[in-house]
Amino acid sequence: MAVELTPAVFASMKSLAQTAASRAYIPYSRFPVGAALQLKDGTLIPGCNVENVSYGLSNCAERTAIYAALAQGYQAKDFANLLIYMPGGRLYSPCGACRQVIAEFFAAEAEVIATCDTEQQQRWQVAELLPASFQFAPAQEIPS
Repeated sequence: MAVELTPAVFASMKSLAQTAASRAYIPYSRFPVGAALQLKDGTLIPGCNVENVSYGLSNCAERTAIYAALAQGYQAKDFANLLIYMPGGRLYSPCGACRQVIAEFFAAEAEVIATCDTEQQQRWQVAELLPASFQFAPAQEIPS
């Protein structure tokens, strides 16, 4: 079941993602990105990109928000929508690694929204971002 993203919640998510982008650690790309994950209970969790000199160890804003939510005790069943913000006037979609992680933790009908400093935005359902995503059942349930 998709959670409705009202204009007020959208505005709050964008504001939180903008703040997160301002905190990004980006000494190499100089490309800040912020994200805001909406939980089904209305809680919003921010994330920003964090780079590393060993580029493969860098982390995108989308994954930072997802991992932060998990670290706070939330589970995939709690996740509703994800908004990504990048400064400037151009929209970008999530990278392949983020698409796979998003597909792991969000329902297929959950919404992912890309925003920037203009009024434009791009919206996808998770299933559109990564059709035929890599999936299999966990070998065992993780105890809670």
